[in-house]
Amino acid sequence: MEFFERPEHTSPDNDQLPERAVLVHIDLPDGAGHEDLEEFHHLVVSSGVAPVAEITGRRDRPEPATYAGSGKVEEIAAVVSEHEADVVLFNHILSPGQERNLERALKCRVLDRTGLILDIFAQRARTHEGRLQVELAQLRHLSTRLVRGWTHLERQKGGIGLRGPGETQLETDRRLVRERIRSIEGRLTKVRSQRAQGRRARERSEIPLISLVGYTNAGKSTLFNVLTQAEVYVADKLFATLDPTLRRVRVPGVGPAILADTVGFIRHLPHRLVDAFRATLEETLGASLLLHVTDCAAEDRDRNVMAVNEVLEEISADELPVLHVYNKVDLAGEAPRIERDEQGKPWRVWLSAHTGEGLELLYDAMAERLATGWVDRWIRLPADSGRMRARLHEAGEVLDEQLDESGNLLLRVRVNRIHFERLLRGEGLLEADVTPAAVAGDETPSYNPSRSRSPDGR
Repeated sequence: MEFFERPEHTSPDNDQLPERAVLVHIDLPDGAGHEDLEEFHHLVVSSGVAPVAEITGRRDRPEPATYAGSGKVEEIAAVVSEHEADVVLFNHILSPGQERNLERALKCRVLDRTGLILDIFAQRARTHEGRLQVELAQLRHLSTRLVRGWTHLERQKGGIGLRGPGETQLETDRRLVRERIRSIEGRLTKVRSQRAQGRRARERSEIPLISLVGYTNAGKSTLFNVLTQAEVYVADKLFATLDPTLRRVRVPGVGPAILADTVGFIRHLPHRLVDAFRATLEETLGASLLLHVTDCAAEDRDRNVMAVNEVLEEISADELPVLHVYNKVDLAGEAPRIERDEQGKPWRVWLSAHTGEGLELLYDAMAERLATGWVDRWIRLPADSGRMRARLHEAGEVLDEQLDESGNLLLRVRVNRIHFERLLRGEGLLEADVTPAAVAGDETPSYNPSRSRSPDGR
């Protein structure tokens, strides 16, 4: 059992001292139900609660009534009384009955790991959609635990003016919860439909979608801000980002793209959270490329990668192209580099989003992974084709530009073929019309993504 000093600072959200919490973790054989204690501590701190004691134990299997044994429950009760704790947090998933029995024995509130994560999500949600998703997850979690709030109520009594179906307060509350869940599910269905329309519009415009995924606190939002010059909230907290954010970026050698920042994953992410946030996570399903961001300085980085892969498999996104981004090389003592697979394709990029080391390598790796079905050639345009020239600059990358002896424009372009053919049709041209004779001194110029990068590195 470990004790912590009682904090004297106030919570940033109010002028009151933060709630005091006793943390409980029970080890089971063969790692069954094992959760990382350090991560659990980070979850507690991220929720704004002050841990005052940490109690650990070991059992062959969970106690059906209280998860922990009777002796351990007495030990927890003594610590709760000694530290005047407000809540006991279990690093496990408890059944509704176990929560009720523990609250009765400990004389204080009891929350399991799922309830703690839900509380953090409720604090982080900022958008209307995010709040709906959190409320849905909370209601689903609460629906099996309503009895503890109404055990003191008896069936509504009869009498003149009071006779009726005799519905108990508990039954009434459950019915209201079910109705609210149906209402939120209907609204989220509309959100899912709107997102699908947005994805179809992006597909028609041939703009690739790059989605950032990864374990919580791996540095996704920091990388997102560096790549997009955005100001997404960044903090050294678990689940600092909850609401999805999309921004337009330019990938050298590819052209415009959409970059999406998504909620971080965690080991044993409760299924009800995955279901509630499916509308948000579906942004990854239409991605042309997933950037799987990993904190390479984390001790459990391999387990974190496996946890993310499990969630991707659960939402049917495990077959999408993935580029692994090993972030925080400045903390791990690693050098920025690109690692390639057996086919020679970029597979892993080592970088630091905080210091900017290795970002050039990430741009090059993304360009190489996305560069399929692209036109890389010289074209000739009449001098008065300023509109198509402007569209080519916008749609792809003009790598070089010259004038021939007749004053025609000679452009070395790299652009999506479907978009290129659409531009030609819009101008009433055929591909043969824009095919020039060989350009003097550069008949087959080689493509180098860094040649087309803007001065600010984007």
